[in-house]
Amino acid sequence: MIRVMIADDQAMVRGALATVLGLESDIEVVSQVSSGDEVVAAAKEHRPDVALLDVQMPGKDGLTAAAELRSALPECRVIVCTTFGRPGYLARAMAAGAVGFVVKDSPPEQLVDAVRKVHNGLRVVDPALAAESLATGSSPLTAREHGVLRAAGDGGTVADIARVLHLSEGTVRNHLSAAIGKTGARTRAEAVRIAEQNGWL
Repeated sequence: MIRVMIADDQAMVRGALATVLGLESDIEVVSQVSSGDEVVAAAKEHRPDVALLDVQMPGKDGLTAAAELRSALPECRVIVCTTFGRPGYLARAMAAGAVGFVVKDSPPEQLVDAVRKVHNGLRVVDPALAAESLATGSSPLTAREHGVLRAAGDGGTVADIARVLHLSEGTVRNHLSAAIGKTGARTRAEAVRIAEQNGWL
């Protein structure tokens, strides 16, 4: 029996995932939590074989929780299951020790298959996202997004960045928005931090 823990802040999504997995004769959902802060304690208590973690949750995000879980219970295999299928998230998830990455709009049988495969020691990554990550190379940022994000790291306003890079403010906003999306961040400051951590700046 494969013991699974689910961490997702949306109760309906969490319940749907548990229902899909619970229909399988060889899978048992042993724990459900709604925040990243609860992941390690719940895993220590319930000892899952596989943990399904959402990326964006209250408290610690799923990627931080994945790294902590990997350190606390290295035998637990982590799958990141998220709405946000972006190369930046994939790179961060793998760096955090996740061995699987699936997007929530995947067919249910793909999720079930991923759980079984990672339990058997394999890695599972959404094929379209893997292809996109290879196409973008080591950094998902374009040269212009890189420049705008680097300038943003100095704490300048959109107007300051536009003036320094000789761009319109609208163009700066567009590049910042794209860079935030590609890094999987929620804010400009977080995008800068993630890009620096990954060696993209």
